[in-house]
Amino acid sequence: MQILSKGAIFLLKQATTVVRHWTRSIPRRGYEACPFEPSKNLPRREFAFNFTSGKVTPRFRCQMKSPKPLLLAFAVAISTADAVPATPSSSGRATNVEVARPPPGKLYHGFYWGGAGSDEHDPTEHDLTPADVARYEQAVGKPTAWIYFSDNWFESRRFPAAMCNWIRDLKKIPYVRLMLRSNVDQRHSEKVFSLPKIIAGAFDADLRVWARDAKDFGVPILIEWGTEPNGDWFSWNGKWNGGPREGPARYVAAYRHIVDLMRVEGADNLHWVWHVNWLDQPERKWNAFENYFPGENYCDWVALSAYGPTTPITRDGTESFAFKMRTAYSRLVKIAPGKPVIIAEFGCDLHNRRVNAANWVKAALENLFSNRWPGIVGFCWWNEGWQNDDHKEHDTDMIILHDTGLTSVFRDQFAKHADKIQESPIEITKSNNE
Repeated sequence: MQILSKGAIFLLKQATTVVRHWTRSIPRRGYEACPFEPSKNLPRREFAFNFTSGKVTPRFRCQMKSPKPLLLAFAVAISTADAVPATPSSSGRATNVEVARPPPGKLYHGFYWGGAGSDEHDPTEHDLTPADVARYEQAVGKPTAWIYFSDNWFESRRFPAAMCNWIRDLKKIPYVRLMLRSNVDQRHSEKVFSLPKIIAGAFDADLRVWARDAKDFGVPILIEWGTEPNGDWFSWNGKWNGGPREGPARYVAAYRHIVDLMRVEGADNLHWVWHVNWLDQPERKWNAFENYFPGENYCDWVALSAYGPTTPITRDGTESFAFKMRTAYSRLVKIAPGKPVIIAEFGCDLHNRRVNAANWVKAALENLFSNRWPGIVGFCWWNEGWQNDDHKEHDTDMIILHDTGLTSVFRDQFAKHADKIQESPIEITKSNNE
């Protein structure tokens, strides 16, 4: 015997409503036109069931002699109620949608591309085009599920519709780093988009407009704010916001304020990711990432950054990816049990004198595909290069395509574990009665 899901039962109940409306509005002489095609005959009363909102609204341009077509339509809807909906190329504009976990044993593969910095240009963390995506996917031999990029408010406070649109056109999920900051420089306090100002509502009007535009976008969007709060390089770290006593609490208050505000605007297609660094910096008890956790109701997924050495001359961070995950992963799943985990950022400089990047990532990918950490559902390499000082030989380069050995590792590992990669994002509709 087939047991109906909650969604199917919900649809069945709504069928009664539609038929009741039909019986009240049926004329003495029904029109002969097909009930699901436009008709020049104007009916006395017309109704349609919206599968997203669960409401009955005017829609059809013709009348029926019998409710059988409607009941048949509902039977089809019920039979497919648990099916996986279309990927983001769908023309629908449902707002109560989210990104589902990949099937057991599979991982999503995300893409970030920041390009290379120079004397004339600093990476803005959204320096990418569809051509960059195609070039990367061709090189590694597998498509990506999401595109990760920064939305810098020192450039614009508007929802990044243009970028999200072309990402959606590629049938991928936009993953937005909502960066309320004055510039890309690090290790300083924030003067404009400070945590007290966010909490006080100074940017509520802009955030509401952003949220409404995100809602109108319709398809799921992965989103994070307050990236790596336990690292003192970002201005929302406790060091810059009152120190041990007040810093983490201010961060949590600001995080909750932003999420609550956007949810009030109905942007339920925003899929919130809480993203921390694997290592607390500074390594102080007050700065432990657990102190920045906003609560399980304020994030859908949780994420880690876990880098190898990030410059050619770095002495720290040379440990393996598995070493970094050893404690960070267990800490994260302890405070957020059951939440999907992603490696939102990992990377290793191509020219570090102590660590071979190809060997480092090969071991990392083998560990990820081994299901050693079962809560992990996806990963994304940080493809970017930047200047560190006036010496060219000290520049960071973590761009996969700049090293044939590293490119080969990704391609070989993806081919070896092809059955463990979820190539396209799975989009599901949240039940209205959940």
